[in-house]
Amino acid sequence: MSAPATPRPTLSPPVAPVRAGRVDWRLRFAVLSVVWGFSFLLIKVGTEAYAPFQVALGRVLFGALALLAVLVVRREPLPRGRRTWAHLFVAALLLNTAPFSLFSYAELSIPSSLAGICNATSPLWGMALSLVALSEDRPTRRRFAGLGLGFLGVLTVLGAWQGFEGIDAEGTALALLASLCYPIGWIYVRRTLASVPGSPVALTGAQLMLSTVQLLAVSAVFTPAPASFPLWPTLSVIALGALGTGMALQMQYGLVAEIGPTTAQMVTYFIPVIATTAGVLLLGEPLHWNTPVGAAIVLAGAALTQTRRR
Repeated sequence: MSAPATPRPTLSPPVAPVRAGRVDWRLRFAVLSVVWGFSFLLIKVGTEAYAPFQVALGRVLFGALALLAVLVVRREPLPRGRRTWAHLFVAALLLNTAPFSLFSYAELSIPSSLAGICNATSPLWGMALSLVALSEDRPTRRRFAGLGLGFLGVLTVLGAWQGFEGIDAEGTALALLASLCYPIGWIYVRRTLASVPGSPVALTGAQLMLSTVQLLAVSAVFTPAPASFPLWPTLSVIALGALGTGMALQMQYGLVAEIGPTTAQMVTYFIPVIATTAGVLLLGEPLHWNTPVGAAIVLAGAALTQTRRR
């Protein structure tokens, strides 16, 4: 579900070049866009039967199991060192536990399409934070323009000219806060884990394991155990974890290694489009003109904030 540059859900340090995959990268790019775009629909369906913390728990649990299976097949070890695991614990809190829980709570009261659009604001938050936290990340006029344009897009999505009528303020605020967690987490990762040895799959698998422990503790304290396990919400949570977190991250690593991070990160700009389409067509969520227009403005602003001087 990265990352100040794009809203990725877990740790993804630089990877070594690999041979091109057997399946064309464009097809894998499209599959990754669809999987991550549908994640917001799966969260919505999951919360119909499970508490938000439980949806987040299932997501990291099945995501961790998927990545651990990859590690077993590859015979790769988990990271070592207390300091590394301590940093991964904080990364898990910022990049998994907090945002996954916040998005689940947000979708109790807002459409999945709006949650997907809020997720697209993560690069805007990342640009604003990097100006303060990363001295090497210098601002430019174009990036400032992108930040302003993105803010205008958010106001358009929320219908600011009509007093935000029909928008649940609390749910929207939670979704925006979730998107803010990602760049905060990635600034932390960049400062503490950028040089840690180990494959991205091993580091991310360990991170998801720690997030599972965190959410197990939180769920045990704040939510009662599920009384039943309805079919579709249960399958949604499993798919959200195994596919939307585990398989998708593995696919993302391959794309970054094959075509480079700049092109691979373009998947970010397809996520809200797919999330909105899935919510409208499959869940019958309402769609007003300002939603797609505002989303397009947000994405244009986010794209501007990611430009760099040559």
